[in-house]
Amino acid sequence: MVLKRFSAIERALALIWLAPLALVGCGVHVIPPATTAQKAPPPTYTVAVPVPPPAPKPKPAPAALVATVHSLARNFDGLAGIAIKSIDDGWTVSANGEHKMPQQSVSKLWVAMTMLDARDKGLLSLDDPITITKSDLTLFHQPVAGLLEDGSYTTTIGKLEHRALTTSDNTANDKLLWRVGGPDAVRNFLASRGITDIRFGPGERLLQSKTAGLTWQQSYSIGRNFYKARAALPTEVRRDAFNAYLADPPDGAAPVAVVDALARLKKGELLSAGSTTWLISTLQDSRTGPNRIHGAVPSDWVYGHKTGTGQDFDGRTAGYNDVGILTAPDGRSYAIAVMIGETSRTIPQRWKLMHEVVKGLIAAHDHS
Repeated sequence: MVLKRFSAIERALALIWLAPLALVGCGVHVIPPATTAQKAPPPTYTVAVPVPPPAPKPKPAPAALVATVHSLARNFDGLAGIAIKSIDDGWTVSANGEHKMPQQSVSKLWVAMTMLDARDKGLLSLDDPITITKSDLTLFHQPVAGLLEDGSYTTTIGKLEHRALTTSDNTANDKLLWRVGGPDAVRNFLASRGITDIRFGPGERLLQSKTAGLTWQQSYSIGRNFYKARAALPTEVRRDAFNAYLADPPDGAAPVAVVDALARLKKGELLSAGSTTWLISTLQDSRTGPNRIHGAVPSDWVYGHKTGTGQDFDGRTAGYNDVGILTAPDGRSYAIAVMIGETSRTIPQRWKLMHEVVKGLIAAHDHS
């Protein structure tokens, strides 16, 4: 028998091979090497994000009204800006609607809104007393001046604002303007509401004196002193000042911007509900310009508005306006602005332009 000698390496390999068998015999289990487990994919989730429906597109403007408005503006002897906005349907019709026209007393609207915004913030009340003295007097139309007894007149902010809007009293408006912080306060209000293309001037005294070619003096507020000082100026001075105002009115406003702001007022987007109601009802009490737009409004329609009239020179007028909210018997409303920036047409001819605009709107409403 031949005995085979095993090398050290062979003996080591034999021990490694026999070791698991020995362990099994001893009752010890050998755990095989772990294999890489297949991980399950993470769960997926679907989150439903609500998507608001797209805003409804404004209905198209009535074609007949578009034609009427453009024809009226085109054939008018002077610069006339016309804009109409359907507050319910969203469409706008305009001619020269982007041109900044002199506002004149139309700008009293923005003073009123600024005052009511201060009321909404709790900074003042319509019942707060306010006193006018001779140092507050301005010029042109200021019937409150006749109420100054012993040099002063005390009323409330609400009553003075009602007077400013319904009778277009310049002194009443300027007193309220400075009560709420001056021209910058009004400009800040307009900017805070995103109202663009509407300027606000420096106040009645500075605006009118510069338009005439004068430097304001408080003595101009008494009697006819302003008219006398203006008449004494050289014609060239007056013409240059008048033309400069027309070329770039510091109180200029685009008719489209005006009707947009009025529509937002009506929808309650500018002031609180109470202040909105107060302002709209006050505008409906207005007694100025009965033969302007109001002259063509049927008795069963409601019109709340503000007028504005500028100075005359050499047969021309710088600003002859009427803007407001016109409401039909069925409750549908329209913001309307007819702003004559410059014209030598007669007053009745200006009224006719405004009347034709209203007639065209009512005809379009009746056929819609």
